[in-house]
Amino acid sequence: MESQWGESGAVGADGTRLEELAPEPLLTRDYETRPSLVYERLRQQHGPVAPVDLLGVPAWLVLGYREALQVLQDDDGWPKGLENWRARAEGEVPADWPLGPSLEVNHVLIQGGPGYKPLRTAWDVALKPFQDPGHPQAKRLKAAVTAYADELITLVGHGGGTGVADLSAQFSRPLPLMVASHLLGFPGSQGDDALMDMWRVLDAGPDAEPALERLLATLAELVAVKLKEPGDDFPSYLLAAHPDLSLDELARELFMLLGMTSDHVGILMSNTVVEVISGDGDGSVRASLSAGMIRETMNRVVMRKPPLVNFVPRFAAKDTPLGNYTIRAGDPVWVSSAAAHADPLFADHVAASSTISTRAHLSWGAGPRQCPARELASTVAAVGVGRLFERFSHLDLALPADQLPWRSSPFMRGLRSLPVRYELASLPARPSASAPASAPERASALQTVQESEPEPAEPVLPDQSARQRSSLWRYLTGLIRPGR
Repeated sequence: MESQWGESGAVGADGTRLEELAPEPLLTRDYETRPSLVYERLRQQHGPVAPVDLLGVPAWLVLGYREALQVLQDDDGWPKGLENWRARAEGEVPADWPLGPSLEVNHVLIQGGPGYKPLRTAWDVALKPFQDPGHPQAKRLKAAVTAYADELITLVGHGGGTGVADLSAQFSRPLPLMVASHLLGFPGSQGDDALMDMWRVLDAGPDAEPALERLLATLAELVAVKLKEPGDDFPSYLLAAHPDLSLDELARELFMLLGMTSDHVGILMSNTVVEVISGDGDGSVRASLSAGMIRETMNRVVMRKPPLVNFVPRFAAKDTPLGNYTIRAGDPVWVSSAAAHADPLFADHVAASSTISTRAHLSWGAGPRQCPARELASTVAAVGVGRLFERFSHLDLALPADQLPWRSSPFMRGLRSLPVRYELASLPARPSASAPASAPERASALQTVQESEPEPAEPVLPDQSARQRSSLWRYLTGLIRPGR
């Protein structure tokens, strides 16, 4: 399809603008179940860039790997920031557009303009202690991930030494949120209600809006505490690096950290578990894990099933050719990492049978706005997956891999549930359900990390009574399924 230039800006072969192209809806049942087929159909019809309808709002979807890099690496030509959206400025985006709330919370992932660079610099400074492997905070974080993972696995085990569990609801989703609570410096288990509200926001159900209001209020209260009494945590480090942030602005950044370290990491862990359990035909995934190459296994997984399938929108700074179209200034452009990974120009050059996979994937973005927490997220996922396969002597899918239920959103794609049959490895006797982790048990849980790291401080976990009272722990306890 040839592009044509017209006075009106973005045009197709017949001179039609984006607003007049009547693009097909993207978020359909087909997209929910087989998004790869939807991407391929769009690629066949339009080439590497396609017009789509996102719940009533037209946008461009970037399907090609080369075109995705072109957009992601050029922050000036394709800036973020809703102020760049022409249709929104002209009042053409409905006030009740379902995706509006998630894009209106202005934070480092969404923000454009001159305020972005100092904010991103502050994020990099605040995250460095948790991402630098040699820093004491990074070592404490790794120990905390191990301890939280053991708490969750122990709780699953209260159903019996063997049994059936949903590793998504009982492990992959709560673990990164518990880690985020550690990063935010919530005292005891006080952050558990906030974590439950984060789930409600991510699930975008009918209670998402009041949950978001409660969550932002809770984060604002936490920020007020950190302003008075800074600690060794992300909010305090971010405040120190960017003292000009207001209370509301900092609360939005903490909301971003919760989102970044929760759904993305949880999906990555579940997808990695499925890949390891089901194998890939030639056994290279299992071989990689048995060789201790968990991160390499995860890298292969994000090539095939990236958790973040579509990035938040960017906008053409000026009328710009892209793919077979010319994108008009102010048009929204959504880059699809999942579609780009399937682009034959890229996928055909990836050796599927190689144990070492390419690092050229787009799962963490590319260019100057690449995910600032990618090392943190990778560490949490790697430690969590590793601990699963250390604590369970046997894991098997309770459903065929092609029958596992998926959930898709405009941004993420992950499993609704991950039912498994398990067998716990032989360990010393576990405490009762009302006391999921005693001090001696935590010491044992941390042994693996402590043997390989120079004596990180033991993480401060909520006491037993606080855990028992928390809404998160009550929810997880209710999921226990009696086994044998």
